[in-house]
Amino acid sequence: CLVTGTGLTHLGSAATRDKMHQQQAEGAVTDSMRMFQWGLEGGRPPAGEEGAQPEWFYKGDGGIVVRPGADLPLPAFAEDAGEEPELVGLYLIGADGTPYRLGYALGNEFSDHVMERRNYLYLAHSKLRACSFGPELRLGALPAHLEGTSRILRDGQELWSKPFLSGEQNMCHSFENLEFHHFKYDQFLRAGDIHVHYFGTATLSFADGIQARPGDTFEVSLDAFGQPLRNGIAAAPEQVRPGVVKSL
Repeated sequence: CLVTGTGLTHLGSAATRDKMHQQQAEGAVTDSMRMFQWGLEGGRPPAGEEGAQPEWFYKGDGGIVVRPGADLPLPAFAEDAGEEPELVGLYLIGADGTPYRLGYALGNEFSDHVMERRNYLYLAHSKLRACSFGPELRLGALPAHLEGTSRILRDGQELWSKPFLSGEQNMCHSFENLEFHHFKYDQFLRAGDIHVHYFGTATLSFADGIQARPGDTFEVSLDAFGQPLRNGIAAAPEQVRPGVVKSL
């Protein structure tokens, strides 16, 4: 099971990312804005044709997936515990190497936005975190316009809430284009593998100055997907210290 994702895919996603990276750009056009513009210009090609390549990242294997209702582990080295409410595509690779989409689910991609803000080259590090999806699987085509709500609860009270938009009407890339640029790599066509792919978001509590912490609860809800996805946050025990690697 491989867990991956694409960023800068939604029409509102570039503004938050650009704000995070402006301090490195000193007023220049950031790489994030360039990539977002490429998506606007070429991310929705005619069916069957190749479009602009999106940002892509790796999160981990199936061991990082946390079930709905369980706590997302926060590593000791993490600088942030940031939710990312997203749609998730779930795929099975057939015996002949064909990717089969099983369906879509709600997801919380859970990333470290403070680390990413330090330098956009830390994006890969910031994505190596746990994640969750579910609890329901939606089959077939998606509505073009989807509107949900992302919430954070603290001590049983709502700390933050904001609507989010998804679906192709609100994206600069088509799902077909995002799927193509993932499965064009031969190593992702190994028969029997499962792929969990996050399609991106435009709504983050981090952009509003919120910093979630252990004990908080994330809730991602969208009527078209049935029950909401809820996860807590729990501090993870420290696993590795400098010098832990031994010579054989």
